[in-house]
Amino acid sequence: MSWFIEVLKKYAVFSGRARRKEYWMYMLFVAIIYIVLAAIGFAAKMTWLPLIFWVGILLPSLGVTIRRLHDTGRSGWWFLFGFVPLVGGITLFVFSLLDSEPSENKYGPNPKGFAPAHV
Repeated sequence: MSWFIEVLKKYAVFSGRARRKEYWMYMLFVAIIYIVLAAIGFAAKMTWLPLIFWVGILLPSLGVTIRRLHDTGRSGWWFLFGFVPLVGGITLFVFSLLDSEPSENKYGPNPKGFAPAHV
C-alpha cells in the first residue's frame, strides 16, 4: 500500500524515474480498488462510482507511467504511442517490464539507489 501512497504523493510529477516495483505495485492497487468500486457500484446501482475513481487517479497514473518510461531511458512522449491500437499498448507493456538503466541517465539517478560496479 505504501507504493500506492508514494505515487499519490507525487500527484502530478512527470520528472524523474520510477522503478518497476513502484509502477507495478501502484497498478496492482489501482486494479484492486477499481474492481471493488465496480462491484459496489454495480450492487448499489451507482455505475458511475469507478468512473469517479478513474478520473481521480488519471494524473498520478500518467505521472508514474512517464517516470517509468524515463527509468528505461525513454522520453515520456512514448506514452502517446499507447493510443495506437494493439501495437502501442503491447509496446508500452514491454517497456514497463524492462529493467532500469543501471546508472544515472538524463532523467535522474537510478531509483534503486546503486550504480553497477565497473568491470
